[in-house]
Order: sequence, then C-alpha cells, then structure tokens
Amino acid sequence: MEGSHPDPRGVPLALYVHVPWCESKCPYCDFNSHALKTLLPEEQYIDALLHDLELDLTDNAGALGTRQIESIFFGGGTPSLLSGKAISRLLDRIRQRVACNDDLEVSLEANPGSSDSSKFKEYRKAGVTRLSLGVQTFNPDHLHGLGRIHSPDQAQSAIQAAKDAGFKNLNIDLMFGLHNQTIAEAILDVKQSIKYGPAHISCYQLTIEPNTWFYHHPPELPDDELLWDMQESIAQELERAGYKRYEVSAFARDDFTCKHNLNYWRFGDYLGIGAGAHGKITGPGGIARTWKVKHPRFYLAKADTSQRIGGKTAIAEKEIILEFMLNALRLRERIDASLFYARTGLQLGSLESELRAAQQEGLLDWDDTGLRASEHGYRYLNDLLDRFVPDPFTDSQIMHG
Repeated sequence: MEGSHPDPRGVPLALYVHVPWCESKCPYCDFNSHALKTLLPEEQYIDALLHDLELDLTDNAGALGTRQIESIFFGGGTPSLLSGKAISRLLDRIRQRVACNDDLEVSLEANPGSSDSSKFKEYRKAGVTRLSLGVQTFNPDHLHGLGRIHSPDQAQSAIQAAKDAGFKNLNIDLMFGLHNQTIAEAILDVKQSIKYGPAHISCYQLTIEPNTWFYHHPPELPDDELLWDMQESIAQELERAGYKRYEVSAFARDDFTCKHNLNYWRFGDYLGIGAGAHGKITGPGGIARTWKVKHPRFYLAKADTSQRIGGKTAIAEKEIILEFMLNALRLRERIDASLFYARTGLQLGSLESELRAAQQEGLLDWDDTGLRASEHGYRYLNDLLDRFVPDPFTDSQIMHG
C-alpha cells in the first residue's frame, strides 16, 4: 500500500502537559503517576516543562510551521496539585512562545481530594477554561474499593466550588463496572452528576490493566452482559437529560464537546511535554511519535542539562492506519474519506478488503465517502478494530499520549 505524506499545515495542533504526581496511587491506574512522598518541586518542574517545550518547538519547527495551538490539556497524575501561580506562569510563557487560537480551550484535571474553591478561582484567573473533576463515583464503598482519597461529600463540594469559581465548561468523570456494582448504583452516580448540571460527563468502564495493583489482585467485576446493560442504561439516562453521546465514553450538552479529545480522536497532532508525555507530529517526511523520560526524578535531572529529555520514532504506514481507526471509530460521527486522507496521506479505498470484510460482518457502515462503526460494531469495537491490526503486530508498537 503506497500513499503520500499528509500536509502538516492542514493538521490541527494541540498541547498536552503531564503532571506525574498524585497524593496516592490508585490500584486501577496504569498512567505515569507517582505518589508524592516529599514537597512538590513546583518551580523546578515548571522550569523543566518550559525547557521541554522549547526543545520540542525547535526540533519540530519545520513540521509546526505557523500552526496555532488549538487546545491545551493538563493531565496526570493530579494537575490540581499545582498552584494557580504555577499554571499562570506556564500558560503565560506558552502564549509568548507559540501562537494560540483565539478560542483556546485549556483543560485541567482535578482531584476532589486535592482541590479547594480558592484554587479553582486561581485556575480561572490563570486562563483555564475547562475543569475535569475525577469523581468516579459518589458511593462511599465503591470509592474505597477504587482507592480514592476523597469522600462523596468532598466530591460534591468540589463540584459546587468549580461552579462558584465560574467554570461553565465543567466535566465530571465517572467509572462504572465496579466490584459488586449494580445497574441501579451506576445510574444513581449518573443522576447525582446530572443534578449539578455540568456541561460534560465522561463515563469510563473500569478495566484491569497490566502494571497495576488490580492486575495482580483482580477484583471480581460484572460479566460482559451486565456491563453492556449498564453502559446502555447510563447512555439512555444521559441522553434523556440532554447529553449527546459523541464518543464511546463522552457525553456533552450543547457545544461543550472536548476539543482536545476530539483532536485525538480525529487523529490530529499534539505536542507532549512533561515526564512520560507522548506526542504525535506530522511533518514533511511523515508522522512521528515523540516520548519523554517517564520518571519525574530523571526527567528533572535531564532538564537541568543539555541532554535530550526524550526521543522520536517514525510511525509505519500500517500502524498509522490502525492508530487512525483506534481513535476515529470511537466517535459516533461519520468519518469522511477526505479526513482519512488528510490525516494519513492514504486513500480510504486502499483498505477495501478490510472495510468490506468488516461491513459484511455487520461491524461497519462504509461507502466511498466515509465510514463509522455500526451499532453492532460499536458494541463489539475491539472485534472491529482487529480488522485493521497489521500482521505481525504487538501492542508495544503503539504509543499513546
């Protein structure tokens, strides 16, 4: 399969900022997060992030050209461990160094147990426009089972504090499929979230990932049929309340879809700075993944020297196809053939055998103009994505930011 390289000028650009510390490590978490055992080295880490950004901008100058940053996302870990002053300093320097869209979306993840109303007001003043609260559940037993450090009361207080601070673009993160969780309990979490009227609600199924405490001590989770019924009941409850499902786990009111995550799902580009951050950059020679040193101690040490903080790896054509499908088929919207070409440099018709096979199995709605997962394919998304896995292939070849 031969294709041309996509034109970098037409690919949207975002920025991901990773904050690798938490107050404690949750047993289900496989992200690059580390329990904070000393004082947060805030100033040193902001210095390192700015140095990291400078290297990325210099190394990728030819690929970035005059593209503007359209969204910034602070993820973790627990970004709300940082002060408003630190966030303000970083955002001010980013705007000085690189052009940003006038309608810039700046998201920050916050833990209800690591935040307060004064901090939320500082974040708003610093330029954060979207707050994402990791509530997960309002059930005290399930919170304990997930190893969360906050209580239901703290979760409700954090939601109210975010609203009082002026955050109209507020997301509540929930999890379902928990140990001994019933459909009624999952729906109650959703109803309690809806009561606060957030602009966005994310509902993620708990999955057991390698390199987590749960992987070695797995809790008993609901079976597949119960999980499906739970997921569909959640979706119906949210849609009745006016939330539109636009991705497997994402529901939004009005125009409050997450721009940053949509950029991932539409296979846009993003710079990734911070310990363990990944990025994706389209350049004149093709598409590459970037990565940064994972452990905060080593990341900070390298940022104080002239050494490289990470590296870059070209993505092979077959892997580009799989990565596009891994992201785009999660969306409810129809993906135009023109978007596939613009992001990959390939013609959708070059995948005719794979697309036709998936369509014949009822997993895909496809014609020459575009594609989307069918209702059956949306339920069995992994089966659909298997049709695009190159052979031989291992998961270690995919790098996600």
